[in-house]
Amino acid sequence: MRRALIALGAGLSLLGSALVAGPAQAATVVTVPLATVVEKARSVAGFWLADDAANLRNATPYTLWAVAGGERLTTGAVPDGPAYRVPPIGPENPPAGDLITTSGKVFFVGSDGLPHWCTGTSVQSNYRNLVATAGHCLLDTEAPMGSLGNWVFVPAYSDGAMPFGLYVGKHGVVHNDFENVLDYDRDYAFATVYNGVVPSSPDGLASVGRLGDNVGGLGLAANQPLPPAADVFGYPAGLHPDGTGSYTGRTLERSTGPTFALRPTGLPADRAVGVDSPFTGEGSLGSAWVTGYASDTRTGYLNGLTISVADTDGDNRYDTGISPYFDTGLIQVYRDAANRWTGSITYVSG
Repeated sequence: MRRALIALGAGLSLLGSALVAGPAQAATVVTVPLATVVEKARSVAGFWLADDAANLRNATPYTLWAVAGGERLTTGAVPDGPAYRVPPIGPENPPAGDLITTSGKVFFVGSDGLPHWCTGTSVQSNYRNLVATAGHCLLDTEAPMGSLGNWVFVPAYSDGAMPFGLYVGKHGVVHNDFENVLDYDRDYAFATVYNGVVPSSPDGLASVGRLGDNVGGLGLAANQPLPPAADVFGYPAGLHPDGTGSYTGRTLERSTGPTFALRPTGLPADRAVGVDSPFTGEGSLGSAWVTGYASDTRTGYLNGLTISVADTDGDNRYDTGISPYFDTGLIQVYRDAANRWTGSITYVSG
């Protein structure tokens, strides 16, 4: 049984855990309630922002299924339907620099009762309110039939800073095969988030508006041939098996490498793809694999999500990120999530 949690400052309200089949594709799509009531969403925001955001600063990287094995294949991935693309959008007011603004950290409370984080990414949607991450960074696979607690997204998180505010999750959407049988070929999730908030005095919340307006949203590419290369954006933390090449997880990292078909070992999946990447699994779970990234507009296409990493050449250093292949199943999950409205959790909508 999940241990009771003690909130810092604001009281913690445990989130509902019932899972509901999506009405449009009941056989494929499962809806995971996060904070579906505004009062609960305010409590979640308070949990993370209280005491100068102590729970955010004290969170540790999620390590579940962080490391697997894998054999690189010479064959390609085979689409199971028509090619699918959603165009990206850039932020309305791009900040200085050229690093992607859509990536950030998703924070949640695990079955151990402690705060953890993975990587997440803003994706273009009808209401500009959608975040993509690994399925097991949203669904609590150690306590099936429920979500990870107090789920939020902080885009462009950097060493404690929240330049675009904090976004509380309302609904998660996952594939039925992942929720039902933990098929890691379906280890992806999309979460709708309320408008972002920042602390306001005294002990209040101020709205900063919609996620996509503030940071932009990656496009989506599915049922595509494997791209020659992908940029991976994430927050790796920890050491390689040989004890070197450590990452801190404090700031966003980028790696670039070729992609390939992969046969994973130690991970229940048989339709995976890989990318050359030195990221450790801790912290980088949920990292975006981006094709066609343009640093001037902060835009590109999401074409993979890190669900684990591997050392494929046996040199005691991680060299490969692992993702499900984006096929028709992912398209169905995305389409359901992309048309869900959320709104604001402040009294004056922003």
